[in-house]
Amino acid sequence: MSKQPSITTPLKRARGLGSAHDGTHHFWVQRLTALALIPLTLWFMVALVTQLINHDVTAVQAWLRNPVIAMVLAALIISLFWHAKLGIQVIIEDYVHCEGKKIFTLLLLNLLTYGFGAIALMAIAHLQFGK
Repeated sequence: MSKQPSITTPLKRARGLGSAHDGTHHFWVQRLTALALIPLTLWFMVALVTQLINHDVTAVQAWLRNPVIAMVLAALIISLFWHAKLGIQVIIEDYVHCEGKKIFTLLLLNLLTYGFGAIALMAIAHLQFGK
C-alpha cells in the first residue's frame, strides 16, 4: 500500500507550533522602557550632582518627600526593573537550552525583579507616608 498524500497544507500543519505571538509586544515594550529611561536617568544624574551631593540624610529625605520627585523616581524604578527583566528574559530564553533550568531561571528572574522593584517602591512610599 502506498502512503496517501495529506490534503492539509504546510501552513495548516505549522499553525499552533510556532511562537506565542508575543515577540512584537516584548520588542516594543523593551524599546519604550529604554526610551523612558533616557530622560529619567538624566534627571536622576543631574539631581544627584545638584541636589544630593554633600547633603546630609535629612536633606535627602526632605528632597524625596516632595510628591513630584517621588513620582518621577517611582517611574524611574518601574522602567528600570521592567527593562532589566525584559532584557534578561531574552538572554535566558535564547541561551538556556534545558527546559527545566529555563523555567527555574525565568521564575527566579521574575521573583528578583518584581521583589526588588516592590522594595524600592515601598521605600519611596514609606518616605512619603511614613513618619
